[in-house]
Amino acid sequence: MNWLLELFTKDSVAHAVLIYGLVIAIGVTLGKVKIFNISLGITWVLFVGIIASHFHLLINKEVEHFAREFGLILFVYSIGLQVGPGFVSSLKKQGLSLNILAAGVVLTGVLVTVTIHYITNTPIAVMAGIMSGAVTNTPGLGAAQQALADLKASGLNVETPNLGLGYAVAYPFGVIGIILVLIFLRYIFKVDLSKEKAAHKERLLQGMPAPSTINLEIDNPQLFNQPLKVIKSIINTKIVISRIYHDGEISTPDSETILHEGDIILAVAPKEDFGKLKILVGKESEVDLIKMKSNIISRRIVVTKEEVTYKTIGSQRFINNQDFTITRISRAGIEFVATTDTIFQIGDIVTAVGREEAVTLFAKVLGNSLKRLDHPNLAPIFFGIVIGVLFGSIPFAVPGIPAPVKIGLAGGPLIVAILMSRFGPKLYLTPYVTQGANLMLREIGIVLFLASVGLSSGEHFVEILVNGDGLYWMSYGVMITLIPLLIMGFVAKLVFKCSYFEICGLLSGASTDPPALAFATYSAGSDAPAITYATVYPLTMILRILMAQMMILIF
Repeated sequence: MNWLLELFTKDSVAHAVLIYGLVIAIGVTLGKVKIFNISLGITWVLFVGIIASHFHLLINKEVEHFAREFGLILFVYSIGLQVGPGFVSSLKKQGLSLNILAAGVVLTGVLVTVTIHYITNTPIAVMAGIMSGAVTNTPGLGAAQQALADLKASGLNVETPNLGLGYAVAYPFGVIGIILVLIFLRYIFKVDLSKEKAAHKERLLQGMPAPSTINLEIDNPQLFNQPLKVIKSIINTKIVISRIYHDGEISTPDSETILHEGDIILAVAPKEDFGKLKILVGKESEVDLIKMKSNIISRRIVVTKEEVTYKTIGSQRFINNQDFTITRISRAGIEFVATTDTIFQIGDIVTAVGREEAVTLFAKVLGNSLKRLDHPNLAPIFFGIVIGVLFGSIPFAVPGIPAPVKIGLAGGPLIVAILMSRFGPKLYLTPYVTQGANLMLREIGIVLFLASVGLSSGEHFVEILVNGDGLYWMSYGVMITLIPLLIMGFVAKLVFKCSYFEICGLLSGASTDPPALAFATYSAGSDAPAITYATVYPLTMILRILMAQMMILIF
C-alpha cells in the first residue's frame, strides 16, 4: 500500500490531479446541500481546499499558482463572451451610475480600513493585507506588497510584515460575506426572483425593442400606385414588410412592389411604432395574413456558415430575392428587426418568410447545421485569452505611485472577451460557443480557482487564529467586508432604484469576487448579474490596486 500513501503525500502530477479532483468533487457535492433553503453552491470548494491544506494535503506552489490564475482566466473570459452582446447597451444606459456606486464601495472600504488602523494601531501594511482579503482582491495584495518592496528598496526604514497572513485570515469571510449580504438584501427587500427576471428582460428590450407583427390595409391615397420603398423612406423606424395580399394572392414583396388601394400588408416592427404606421398606411386589418392559407412559409434558420458573417445583409446577393424576406433576428436571447446594415453572427437565429423553395435554399446558404455549432471554435477563444493576458500585463505609470498599475490577469481577459463577443465578427473572428460549452468552461475555471485559493490559504489558517492576532484580524476583515456592501446595497436600491440582479452584479464586481458572481448567477438563473459585474469590474479593479498602494505610500 506504499504506492497509495505516496500518491497522497509525494509531489507528482498524479498527486496534484488527485488532490484537485477530491477537493473539487467534495466541494461541488456539498454545494448542493441546502440549509434553511440556502446553499453556498460551489463556494464550498474553497472551504474544502482550506480543510485539505490544514491536514497537509498540499500542492506544488507553482502548479497551484498556475491552476489558480488559469482557472480565473477561463472563468472571466467565458463571462465576458456571454455578457458582451448586452454589455455595451448596459454601459450606455446605466454605466455611469453603476460605476459611481462601485467606486463608493471601494472608497467606503478604504475609509473603514484606515479608521480601524487608527483605533487599533494595527500596522497599515497588515491592514492593507486584511482589506485585500476582505474584498477577495489578490491583485490589490500584490500591489501593496510591491509598494512595500519599493519603499524598502528606496532606502526607507520600513517594516515588512507578512501581508499574506492578514489576507488569508480575512479571505474566507470575504467570499462568504458578500454572499450573505446578497441573501440578506434579498430577504430584506422581499425580492421575487420570477418578477425580477421578467423586469430585467423588459429593460433589455427597451434598448432593442422586440419586433411584433401587424396587418394594415392600404387606404392612404398618397401610397396608391407607389413602390413599397416609399413607406420606409417616410417613416423613421426599423420595419420589414414580410407579406402582401393583392387580388386574392399572398406574396413576399420587395422594395419595388407597387401598392394598390385595399392591399393588405403584414409589417414587422417594434410595437410602439404601430401608431405611426397606422397614420401613414391605414387602419389595422381584421385579415391575418399569417393564418391565411398560401404557399408562403415562415422558418427559423440558424447561421452556422462563417462565409455569410463578415458583410452586411444588403451587400449579399442572395438576399436580393423577391421570393423571401428576412423579418427578424434573435441574438443572445434578444429579437430585433433585420435591416440591410445588419451583419450576421454565428449562432444567430434568422426568421425568413417566403416561398418554400427559396427559404429552403436560403437555409442552405446560412448553414442551419446545429451539429456544426456543437464544436466550439477554440482558436479565437485562446487567441482572445492571449490578447487578454498581454493587455492585462501592460504597466501603466501613475504619477506619485512607485509601482506601475496593471489591470491584471482577470481584468485583461474579461475586457478582451467583451470586445471579442461584441466586435469579433467585424474583425473576422468568431468566438461563438454554445451555452453548454460556455457554462462548462466557466465552471471548470471557477472550481480550479477556488480549490487553489483554499489549498494555498489553509496551511497556517488555524495557527494564526489560535496563537496570533488572527481573531482580531478576522473581525476587522468582517467589518471591511460588510459595512461598505450593506451601505451601498441600500443606496443602490433606495436611491438609484437598481434591480436585485443589478445589485448582485454590482456588489460582486465591486468586491472583484468571482464566487459571489457564480452564486448570484446561479440564484438568478440567468446572466443578468454578470452584465452589471462586467460593467463595474474594470474600474473597480483599477481602484482596488491603486487604493492598496496608496494606503502603503500615504500612511
